[in-house]
This record gives sequence, structure tokens and C-alpha cells, in this order.
Amino acid sequence: MLFTDQMERPVALLNHPPRRIVSLVPSQTELLHALGLDAEVVGITKFCVHPRTWYDSKTRIGGTKTLNMERIAALQPDLIMGNKEENERTQIEHLSMQYPVWMSDVYTLADALNMIGQVGDLCGRPDAAAGLIGQVRAAFDALPTVQPLRAAYLIWRKPYMAAGGHTFIHDMLDRAGFSNVFADKSRYPEVSAADLAASGAQAILLSSEPFPFSAKHIAEIQDICPDARIAVVDGEMFSWYGSRLALAPVYFEEIRKRLAQIEQSGKKSDAPGKP
Repeated sequence: MLFTDQMERPVALLNHPPRRIVSLVPSQTELLHALGLDAEVVGITKFCVHPRTWYDSKTRIGGTKTLNMERIAALQPDLIMGNKEENERTQIEHLSMQYPVWMSDVYTLADALNMIGQVGDLCGRPDAAAGLIGQVRAAFDALPTVQPLRAAYLIWRKPYMAAGGHTFIHDMLDRAGFSNVFADKSRYPEVSAADLAASGAQAILLSSEPFPFSAKHIAEIQDICPDARIAVVDGEMFSWYGSRLALAPVYFEEIRKRLAQIEQSGKKSDAPGKP
């Protein structure tokens, strides 16, 4: 059967539904589990930590950008699933010469819901995918309307790197009630201490991944932005675009409550020992 992926590439499957799937993206691996494809998924990356049972039992084929071609070949996949941003183009092109490779391209919630629906069709789980889409839509529809907080979302230190515009994180920030102060910058720009100080951010969200921000880093950023409220947040909730989306809206409300509690307490962060 012939399918078209989110990059408008044709993907021809000799077996439909596929029986041996390799997933190159953590959030899509978790989605495949939610769709009930335990027996079909034979390979995942070392970053595919959810579900834990799969991380412990499935063959790991390297990192999202450092794929082990020999391990993939040994699995004899009849479908490989990747993502435009998370995987390396040259590696995907190499795999596409040998296997059906379906690629996602996700920057918004609408893109993510489209991806879930396409994966359901691709893998023979359309009803499960439709049910999940309904859950995600209902969860986001239930989010209350709030006055947006100007926020910076940092993913790295030395140099500081932020989520800019045209990223999935940017769309999640908007839906969570935050106005991204670096929305005018593309993708994941480097930002200086001066950029942060001049941003006017009311809140600074420090992603739990990929950089492990700690109390000392919060103190450092607080010196740069003394009036901003600062919190470490679950990066998976802001950047994973598979089945975890059903949990994200409730988490976003919790983050807003945490920031409100920080303000009410007279502190600037909820890091232990910080004023």
C-alpha cells in the first residue's frame, strides 16, 4: 500500500499493517505503545524511555542522530518511523534506499493530531488513533483562558539556548498561557545574558531535558533576571507530541499554579534554599 508522510514523501508498504517497526523518535515510540503495537515494534532508540518495559526489552538501535545501521538491518524492519527535526537527514536518506521510512514533521498541535491519525492508518490502528485524538482535543479544549505571562523557555546553558518561534514548544507555550519572548527568533537560538535581561520575561521555564538545570543554575539566571519567576519544568510535557499530549494540559495548569504560588510566597523560584 502507498502512503504519504508529513514531509509529502511517498511511502510504499509491502506489508500492511507492518509487522516489524523500528521507531527513531521517543514521543512516537510512546505513541506506538498507546496504539497497542507491542509485538510489532522491534527497535527503538536509547532515548525511548517510555514505556519502561519497552526500554528494557526492545532492541536499542543507537541515538536519534547516531543510528546503528547494522542493528537496524539485523531487525529486518518493514517500516521505520522518524521525524524531520529529530533525525539526521543523511541517515534517513541512507535508510530510505533500503526500507520504507515514514517521516513526521510536527510544529503545532494540529500537526501532532494529524500525525497520530496518519500513524493509526499506517499501522492498522485507526480506531485507537481516533480515540486518542479525541482525548487530546478534549484535554486542550478544557484549558481555561488566562492572561498570558511573558516567558522564556530555556533548553541549554553555555550557551543559553531558548525555544524560539516555529517550534512545537512554542505552540505548547502559547496553549499553556505563555507569550514566548523569543518568538521572533527561529528554532532554538542562542541567547545571551543581555538578551534574557532585556526580554522582559515574567517567567523563565527551565526544561528538564536535555540540560539538567539545578538550583545553582536557577540562582545564576535569577541574578540576570531578578524580577522573573523561575521554575524547572518537565520537558517531555512541552516537547513530546505523541500520546503524552493527553496529559499535557493538566500539567500546564499545574505550572501556572506553581508560578502563582512562587509569586504569592515572595520568592522568585521554588528551588530549595532560594529567596
